[in-house]
Amino acid sequence: MKDSFTQVLELFAAMSPYLLFGFLVAGILHAFVPRVLYVRYLSGNNMRSVLLAALMGVPLPLCSCGVIPTAMSMRREGASHASTVSFLIATPQTGVDSIAATASLLGLPFAILRPCAAFVTALFGGGLTALLSDKSTQSETQSAMPKEYKGFWDRVVGAIKYGFSDMIQDVGKWLVIGLAIAGAITIFVPDGAFTTFADSPIVNMLIVLAISAPMYLCATGSVPIAAALILKGLSPGAAFVLLMAGPATNMAAMMVIGKVLGKKTLFIYLFSILCGAVGFGLAIDTLMPMSWFTLSEVGRISSDCCDSGLSVVEMVSSVIFGGLLILAMINKYRKQNRTIMEKHYKVKGMMCNHCKTNVERALLAHPSVTSVDIDLTAGVVSVVGSIETDMVKRIITELGYEFVDE
Repeated sequence: MKDSFTQVLELFAAMSPYLLFGFLVAGILHAFVPRVLYVRYLSGNNMRSVLLAALMGVPLPLCSCGVIPTAMSMRREGASHASTVSFLIATPQTGVDSIAATASLLGLPFAILRPCAAFVTALFGGGLTALLSDKSTQSETQSAMPKEYKGFWDRVVGAIKYGFSDMIQDVGKWLVIGLAIAGAITIFVPDGAFTTFADSPIVNMLIVLAISAPMYLCATGSVPIAAALILKGLSPGAAFVLLMAGPATNMAAMMVIGKVLGKKTLFIYLFSILCGAVGFGLAIDTLMPMSWFTLSEVGRISSDCCDSGLSVVEMVSSVIFGGLLILAMINKYRKQNRTIMEKHYKVKGMMCNHCKTNVERALLAHPSVTSVDIDLTAGVVSVVGSIETDMVKRIITELGYEFVDE
């Protein structure tokens, strides 16, 4: 048990430098690439929009839970069915963080093949959707464009916050789960367990598809799982099926896509992913040299790595990333509690920062109030805490401002 736990820790350490770099690049993409570009060129029900959606989606570090609201927002902004499907297929399979993690554990060939497979599959699914879907490509309602960052340093701060806080909050839990599953596989799955079907790689792939398609797997968290399965005898092609189908599909995504885009689009989406995963998996097992997929790094860690030890960069990176992961989980928990306890009130008569300060001080003086945020332009007072609405009204009216009952 101790050796297995050590293997999981060393897997984490080996991935940490790549993950830190990947999250940094993710933040830069988020803050410095105008988000309006993600919807402006995607309205056509044609291959141009499909191509652009795939190119936009491949590097974005969004897994299947995060890509759904993004894609649905794009659809409401006017993106076509075809470009939306292309984006849905390309984005969750890869991202700069997961590509970096793949290179660290599975090697450069896997890291190159992942975005290529996601891109080709997205073109296939988007093109098929454009061919078979209705001609109407515009959503009925248009919403406002998201607010952009102001100035260079605002973008720098936004990039750091998004990459090392928001993204880790989204991906961190699934990364830890992936490492835990990899450790469980190392402990409970005997060596050579998948060699029973070594002569029938398609059987291995279908088994992997049946298991991975309905469940949620983060693109980054799936990497250590695939590595552990390869070490247990799974073919590289079948492991690649896991890397594609696991992050790209899950039951929640299927339900949302079927409801918003229709059952026909859902079928095309699933058909494209399954065909792409099995097709690339077979190509890896039958056409590519197995020497490309020796997984030397994983083998070093998983066999008897304690003799070689970890590099200083790996140890420092693992400490930094572990600290960021713990901090992100704490902030996520606080944010969830804050959302539950936050209430918004409409107040009239606040004209300047002096008014704002008076209201903030009066509310914060109440023991049940945790924080106060005031938007003078909108005349909205946001209060976090267990304070009753009647008490908030009393405090505000005693200061001479008008509390608007809703």
